[in-house]
Amino acid sequence: MFNIGELVVYSDHGVCKIDSISEKTYGGKTRTYYELHPIEDSKLRINIPVNNVKVNMLKMMNKDQADTILKSFEEPGVEWIEDVKIRNKEYNKLIQSGDRLDISKVVNTLMKRKQEMVLEKRHIPEQDKKLLSKTLTILIEELAISLDKHIDEIEQKILHAMKYQVN
Repeated sequence: MFNIGELVVYSDHGVCKIDSISEKTYGGKTRTYYELHPIEDSKLRINIPVNNVKVNMLKMMNKDQADTILKSFEEPGVEWIEDVKIRNKEYNKLIQSGDRLDISKVVNTLMKRKQEMVLEKRHIPEQDKKLLSKTLTILIEELAISLDKHIDEIEQKILHAMKYQVN
């Protein structure tokens, strides 16, 4: 169970802060809910049943875990899957697992593929572009908070670890 004031990573919303834990009634059914908001949007309120957070809400990584994730960008990512539909399905499955190391490997692979395609003057498929953008944003945000660094600094550390060529 999470506590009021705790930072968590919640699905597509990224890092969120738990504002309250209370009983709420929706559709005639009363349950205990977490009320949280994305740290980047304090006006958005999200209510999640306490007994329904195992997959969607993750505890923030600690500093050691964040250091390990950053270092993982020096290594190869996941295997590239040529078929875009299969790739999207498999990569989404890895991301939805919540395993930050798997998530970083998917991001690593997509970033490298994007770089290759830019060098070839081609465009990355829209599904890959959306998946990379959303996942990278959330991962960088969590790493920045865990390491008490600015988002730009984390992004530069990732690019440096990958020996990423910026045109």
